[in-house]
Amino acid sequence: MSLVLDPAAQDLLFREARTANTFTDEPVTEEQIQAIYDLVKFGPTAFNQTPLRVVLVRSPEARGRLVQHMSDGNKPKTSTAPLVAIFAADNEFHEELPELFPAFPAAKDAFFSERPVREQNAGMNAALQAAYFIVGIRAAGLAAGPMTGFDHAGVQKEFLDGDHVPLMVVNIGKPGNNAWHARSPRRSYDEVVTTV
Repeated sequence: MSLVLDPAAQDLLFREARTANTFTDEPVTEEQIQAIYDLVKFGPTAFNQTPLRVVLVRSPEARGRLVQHMSDGNKPKTSTAPLVAIFAADNEFHEELPELFPAFPAAKDAFFSERPVREQNAGMNAALQAAYFIVGIRAAGLAAGPMTGFDHAGVQKEFLDGDHVPLMVVNIGKPGNNAWHARSPRRSYDEVVTTV
């Protein structure tokens, strides 16, 4: 059975897509990010909790503050990417549940009154939203360079608060020269999928 999605779109979003390591200096506009968000906001999360929060790092001053928290290998590309985003999980997402999940407004207190439960759910569902966002970046004809190599506590203190936990930093832009490493191997279907 073939996929419904056009093969060119499949290539753009998955088969030909890579983590970009260099970028051109072409700016990434607020309108582009808004269009990406307006597409990916429809991706599902548990109880529609949508805990992802995004900090766009645009100013040179903020960029300098972020770069100091990146691992050495990630500093050069974070310094030069047209746009950098911090993807974080909001551990107080439950406060919005009565509005976001009107089918069961009591979910806020019935399931998420305890902080450890919220932290686990926020981390998992924000990571899911981050993946949607990366695919959305690709759908906009841009490249993403997601990174987890940074001082998480430092980024949290510098840009967030105690209720927001950084998950990844993502460089965004048009891919530059030698942007890609060679495609790494993937596991086969039979190695990953089991039928019981």
